[in-house]
Amino acid sequence: MNFRFQRKRISGILSILPPTERSFVEEMRNFNFPESRSLKLKEVMGYDKRRVAGPDICLSDLAVFGLRRLFERGLLQPEEIDALLVVSTSLDHIIPPTSNLIQGRLGLKQDILCLDISQACAGFVIGLLQAFLLLEQESVRKVVLVNGDLLSRKASPQDRNIYPLIGDAAAITVVERDPGDSVIHASVQMDGQRAEALVIPAGGFRLPSSPETAVLEDVGDNNRRAKDHLRMDGTAIFNFVQTEVPPMIERLLQWAGLTHEAVDYYLCHQPNRFMLQKLADKMKVPHERMPNNVVEHFGNSGGATIPIAITHNLAPRLRQGCIQACLAGFGGGLVWAGMLMKLGPLAFCETVDFS
Repeated sequence: MNFRFQRKRISGILSILPPTERSFVEEMRNFNFPESRSLKLKEVMGYDKRRVAGPDICLSDLAVFGLRRLFERGLLQPEEIDALLVVSTSLDHIIPPTSNLIQGRLGLKQDILCLDISQACAGFVIGLLQAFLLLEQESVRKVVLVNGDLLSRKASPQDRNIYPLIGDAAAITVVERDPGDSVIHASVQMDGQRAEALVIPAGGFRLPSSPETAVLEDVGDNNRRAKDHLRMDGTAIFNFVQTEVPPMIERLLQWAGLTHEAVDYYLCHQPNRFMLQKLADKMKVPHERMPNNVVEHFGNSGGATIPIAITHNLAPRLRQGCIQACLAGFGGGLVWAGMLMKLGPLAFCETVDFS
């Protein structure tokens, strides 16, 4: 499905990281795994450090912290927010919506739309689409988009293929009308027939969590996880990305009348360095135009990796000027979504630690 928007823009991005940092190589020592192989994985896949949230930190805490920081610095006024979108697979509760909790804690106006959206790795692009659609309404002038996942608690500590890779983070993106004549092209595709490739089997109404779903099971190669834990078919996800994402981006470029050379940066979801390097090679894009260092520094934080890639790599440039960006999210669902847009100049673009 294709979308085209005019006169919409991102005016600021703030990424929020939990303070606890863990080392990939040190954690791999807990698995009786040869350190030489851990160092090889670190080199090839880009695994090094990750950020994790403690058990007392939820998504709303990261979002409230970030929004208060923006309010205190005068970068955003509470009364300006006409819609608050939260896109995550790590919501505080089943009921009430996390977006309503954030609204209540911050004392935002009641004349506001609060909406939770359940999306994973493509959540940033999906959230932007919803924000742009809301801005078509005369009464909506500014939308705050919160992306974040705290899935480290859903990874089995005895599953070395997942546990040392997952990071926690959140990002706040402010979206508003553009007085200029900007045009944004986007595309979204979904295939629920392959959804089992990335799943947490238990915890919902289909299979409620119970003592039985918490039992660790041997899943091969000395890894153990329960039905309450995140399960990923790494080979299936890799093949899905390499097969589906390049043609989606190619179609977007053709529709927008752009060449690969016209795109300054390809800002993609970041499962690992190897996957993005292979994706860049397949698209014949230089590696430096597709940043791949988010997992290296912060871990795979799902829907927050694209805004973190922006704030971590491009903050000085985007505070002063603009770029032609291609955003691409892909993963749980299975979902793959892309967007071509001018990005910048931004009123704020930074990464901060939660405290």
